[in-house]
Amino acid sequence: MPFAHSYHFELLKNESEAIVLHELEVQLDAFEQEICRCDECVMDMAAMALNTVKPMYRYSLLGQMYAASAMSEQAYADSVQQAVANAIVKVSENPGHE
Repeated sequence: MPFAHSYHFELLKNESEAIVLHELEVQLDAFEQEICRCDECVMDMAAMALNTVKPMYRYSLLGQMYAASAMSEQAYADSVQQAVANAIVKVSENPGHE
């Protein structure tokens, strides 16, 4: 049996993903300039921001509580906001399409 089938990797969840996606929605809604919101650009923005922030992987309730505690810190919130803002600007200036 392959390694990946021997364990419950489907239970791994990056709690940062939900935070980044929420922040991306908030910032795109508030952005005053016209920004491409096609699937490719928004996915690029999300990926870029997620590659910048500290991941918060968990697989259990205890891990979820730890991640929630860590994400509630202002420094983490600030890093997510900055990562999303940078991703929006970078992708909007250099979209992956014509």
